[in-house]
Amino acid sequence: MVVFASPGDIAFSLFELDIYYYGILMAVAICVSVLISNYIATKIYQLNNLIFDIAPSVILLGISGARIYYCLLDYHYYFHHPLAILDFRGGGLSIHGAIIGGAFALWYEAKHRNISFPNLCDIFSVSLPLAQAIARWGNFFNSEAFGYPTNLPWKLFIPSEHRPDIYMNCNYFHPTFLYESILDLIIFFVLYKLIFNTKELKTGSITAIYLIMYSIARIIVEYFRIDCATFIFNIPLPIIVSLIIIIGALLYLLKSYSRKRV
Repeated sequence: MVVFASPGDIAFSLFELDIYYYGILMAVAICVSVLISNYIATKIYQLNNLIFDIAPSVILLGISGARIYYCLLDYHYYFHHPLAILDFRGGGLSIHGAIIGGAFALWYEAKHRNISFPNLCDIFSVSLPLAQAIARWGNFFNSEAFGYPTNLPWKLFIPSEHRPDIYMNCNYFHPTFLYESILDLIIFFVLYKLIFNTKELKTGSITAIYLIMYSIARIIVEYFRIDCATFIFNIPLPIIVSLIIIIGALLYLLKSYSRKRV
């Protein structure tokens, strides 16, 4: 039996400032993503050190997009507490918002530097799921984004102060952070192998495959999670967004590979 239990969300304090595990993991995830992206850009596209130049804008807009998207999902609260939007340390980021913000930054950098936008997207799409796999462990330390109660051999202990009222008498829940982390690692290894070993891939295909694979993974994980606050026709919004992304990415792939060869 494997029981996960968070030691708490604070790693240590520095000059009376609490340093959170989530922040540390986010920093590690970003650094790993930048390093891998730079390696791919150099080896495959001969774009030496370009990633280091554009990384600041991608990181800034990615995090900003993640925060804005999250706040829009809970607009009732943030409309009445607008200053809380700036409270990044209070938590609240969305991967869909990060993708939108990061993609906008890549589009700007590609246009500004006269570089292929789809190529930049492919580069970052390989490293992004690895960053997600690392950052997801922040949910573990925060005792958040967990699933329904369970008594499986693998389970996550959630302290009473983090449990929904309806499940106050339950101790163990699905470790959805672990489910997504494992799925993200699988996606990373598949994309890494594809980009280095498949010569017939069309530009933008890696990005489309990432969007499809991650969206499927998110639908699977969302099935177990209990923290969704936004529903449309009783369907969690992340599932609806994921389905839309899958359809759009599939259409892009079909269009790309149905073009006649010149």
